[in-house]
Amino acid sequence: MTVDTKNLLVELFVEELPPKALRKLGESFAGTLAASLKAQGLAGADAAVTAHASPRRLAVQVASVASRAADKAQQLKLMPVAVALDAAGNATPALLKKLASLGQDASVVASLKRLPDGKAEALFLDSIVPGVALAEGLQKALDEALAKLPIPKVMGYQLADGWTTVNFVRPAHGLVALHGADIVPVAVLGLNAGRTTTGHRFEAAQAVVTLRDADSYAAQLRDEGAVIASFDERRAEIVRQLTEAAAREGLQPIDDEALLDEVTALVERPNVLTCQFEPEFLAVPQECLILTMKANQKYFPLLDSHGKLTHKFLLVSNIRPADASAVIGGNERVVRPRLADAKFFFDQDRKKTLASRVPGLAKVVYHGKLGTQGDRAERVRAIGHAIVNQLRMATVPYTVEAQDEFAVLDSKVQQAALLAKTDLLTDMVGEFPELQGIMGAYYARHEGLRDGVAIAIEDHYKPRYAGDALPRNHTGTVLALADKLETLVGLFGIGQLPTGDKDPFALRRHALGVIRILTEKNLPLELPALIAAAVPPFGDQVSDPSAALLAFMHDRLAVSLRDHGASAQEVDAVLALSPARLGDVPRRLAAVRAFAALPEAAALAAANKRIANILKKVEGPAVEARVDAALLKEAAEQQLAAALEAVRPQADRLFEQGEHTASLQALAALRTPVDAFFDGVMVNADDPALRTNRLGLLASLHAAMNRVADLSRLAV
Repeated sequence: MTVDTKNLLVELFVEELPPKALRKLGESFAGTLAASLKAQGLAGADAAVTAHASPRRLAVQVASVASRAADKAQQLKLMPVAVALDAAGNATPALLKKLASLGQDASVVASLKRLPDGKAEALFLDSIVPGVALAEGLQKALDEALAKLPIPKVMGYQLADGWTTVNFVRPAHGLVALHGADIVPVAVLGLNAGRTTTGHRFEAAQAVVTLRDADSYAAQLRDEGAVIASFDERRAEIVRQLTEAAAREGLQPIDDEALLDEVTALVERPNVLTCQFEPEFLAVPQECLILTMKANQKYFPLLDSHGKLTHKFLLVSNIRPADASAVIGGNERVVRPRLADAKFFFDQDRKKTLASRVPGLAKVVYHGKLGTQGDRAERVRAIGHAIVNQLRMATVPYTVEAQDEFAVLDSKVQQAALLAKTDLLTDMVGEFPELQGIMGAYYARHEGLRDGVAIAIEDHYKPRYAGDALPRNHTGTVLALADKLETLVGLFGIGQLPTGDKDPFALRRHALGVIRILTEKNLPLELPALIAAAVPPFGDQVSDPSAALLAFMHDRLAVSLRDHGASAQEVDAVLALSPARLGDVPRRLAAVRAFAALPEAAALAAANKRIANILKKVEGPAVEARVDAALLKEAAEQQLAAALEAVRPQADRLFEQGEHTASLQALAALRTPVDAFFDGVMVNADDPALRTNRLGLLASLHAAMNRVADLSRLAV
């Protein structure tokens, strides 16, 4: 049978879709519908799929779709032979009943196949399943695509009959389904498929666009409907126009992928125009002006070559009038009150000092079980003080100059911790919560506070997201650690742990922030001690969550390391030792990777695993890593003990110096004596003294080999 294949187009025309969700809606609609067609055999597995998504439409084109799927041969298991046939080999009533349910009769019994099925035999029926027709298959695919749309929030609306109510993301007004030039008779949301769609609200050459066939969709919409249907094509056109318009001014548009996606979802025919506002507004912190232009007006602020905001900006209009002066003037009038509000907030906020706002934190509830922001500030101060003390204790030699430096650091941390959350009470942060910390730094500088304190107030939220910068100075680093540890200990301590994909308090992000600061800044701080120091400031408000939180942090660390390219084996080997100083972890990983490349690595890792298993099976107290030279009877054990005695001092010295790679590489010399030991020495000797001594030798070897990582985890 000749299969009729043509390109397929499906479009659902709706009222304006949620702009922040449009890209995902378009990808989901196209992906689910195409996947269903492929699963039903109507389209090939490699059939090209083109998604379209504009403010008022979701569409997909699928190449080479069949009018009917090919028939499929099917082998259906009926029942065990013992049940299907009697002793004489005749069909039982059970078999005849099963065949009747499948539309067959006793005439097919002779053609049934007897095939092994586990320990017995069963009867199988060979049949041909007719391929699904396109109309039926597309209806199923369309229903699946709509059911699986990641809709933020559905709305109910009535159909034209005035009685029927349907639920969808927005009211739908049109459905197109074309197989080549032929309409496919499908229906959804009270709409029957046709070949007409609607173009741009104001600029379409004709109100109704009658599509010739599936292939002409994008071109007809562009030429007759003044609409760029493809989300990606429209986005690329906006980028091109933004770049050209900025270049004409000698400036550059702000880089914001989320804003670009949102604007792409708001326009069907983008037209970038250049506008400006009064330069006097530039006295307001540029973060405020940029945020109000982006968040409220969807404008693209223009920056100079130094990244400083200018008084010009770009807007993406949905119309292309011959004279754009009215559009430009209107948008300039609209942005002016927004900027004036920002200036007003900034001026008003500076009339009060941050210190004067501290009492107000006691009136802001942080959490019902953890008190107010004022309580929180005091806890952060206490934790910050403990962190400074830990840094002081880790500093060797501890000179008078170092003592003075730590006293100054502690003073800055205490001041910054007290003021860090006060900008939450300002008008500017009340209007733009995204500016918390940033505005606190501006207000601190305005008051003449030490710049280190101002920077710390801004940076204590860092890193805010994956890839964000770390705090820039010591004060900010300590404060960021204290703030994140306070959040983690407090919420873990009252049982508010993340579950599955739900993490309402962003505890995973806070944990990764602590991990990044400790590792990337290579701080001489131990994670268990940090967590322990963060518990006492809560008093009896929380149960001690140290064990659970430490396990959580190690889990987050493992995920982070794997995400950054480390293998699961390497991560497992390093974290099996639960290293207290996370700053050592990158060096340990590098050492393990270098060790694994050595020709001796596989044999030593296998031996290490064997040793671990031997020691694990020893009953009673743990084996002491101690060797009596007088009890070394066999040549192989004498040679291993001598090799270990020669290698271990060098490996230990290198480890203590932080030369983890060289420390592990020094152990490679043990391969030959280790292999010889296992080939020629019976560990579990009959003589208890010999057995204990040999176990002690293995324990010594195990301890020496596993200072950097648990090498047994590298064994295949």
